[in-house]
Amino acid sequence: MLYGVFPSGVCFDAENDIPALDGKVIFVTGGNVGLGKQSILQLSKHNPKRVYLAARSKDKALAAIEEIKAAVPSTPIEFVQCDLADLSSVQSAVREFASKEDRLDILLLNAGVMALPAGTTNNGYEIQFGTNHMGHSLLTKLLMPTLLETAAEPGADVRVVCLGSIGHIATSWNGIEFRQLKGDMKWYPSLVRYAQSKLANILFVRELAKRYPAITVVAVHPGVVDTELWRTMFSGWMGLGGLLNKGKRIFYTTVEGGARNQLWAATAKMGERTGEVKSGEYYTPVGVPGNGSWQSQDMKLAGSLWDWTEKELERYKL
Repeated sequence: MLYGVFPSGVCFDAENDIPALDGKVIFVTGGNVGLGKQSILQLSKHNPKRVYLAARSKDKALAAIEEIKAAVPSTPIEFVQCDLADLSSVQSAVREFASKEDRLDILLLNAGVMALPAGTTNNGYEIQFGTNHMGHSLLTKLLMPTLLETAAEPGADVRVVCLGSIGHIATSWNGIEFRQLKGDMKWYPSLVRYAQSKLANILFVRELAKRYPAITVVAVHPGVVDTELWRTMFSGWMGLGGLLNKGKRIFYTTVEGGARNQLWAATAKMGERTGEVKSGEYYTPVGVPGNGSWQSQDMKLAGSLWDWTEKELERYKL
């Protein structure tokens, strides 16, 4: 049950192992704090054409951009207003991006919410599912034409990396409670609602990879990162919160360490061998494939989620 808690796997140093990113356009959600901010900092050191930092708060995003550019002044970084809990905001964000760019090489679906009280998004979905899955699904759907156009270019290497979580193992027996998604699901513990959203992220990646083989699509677990969000999520669950806090140096990884898996997935060589990135996989840190619940490998459930999501999002177009 603690797979993904102890980092292992591929030896990856972001400073030295990320290849040159010349000419690449990168889009990162939740780039103003934590793993997203760290990912932008590291990617910016390898000469991408431009990085788009998508976030809800303009003030926090601009402060993050200023801090990153103090370390890496040469990389253009632009803010895009995007609230994943509001599908109209996601739509507007893609319209803004499309007005400026005709390519997209790396889409890092990093943002997310965790351990929130019962509630709904602006569109009426359970708050964690609506933000973590529905918002990112629409973003990917609307960016897909640009991703595919870029992938069609000679020598292109287009990636979609979605932040999953070991927390997906804590779902209900059904995995995805389709009949309950339009509502606050207040009778379900916050951890179960969060787990459902993270299971959805992994299933979405598996189905997306099947439907779009020209693009490399993977889900990653960052490890148990030393943030208040992780401590809140595990508190009260089988005593794990107290155990992790007592063994902080053993269990937790830093933000710098937590970003390594998604940076590896976004930039490492594609292939079937150890240390190479294979589309459709879920990776625990760093680059360890195959660790996931039986529900996360259920392609029938992945197909059902895809169909349900597509129907819900069909009215949102550019």
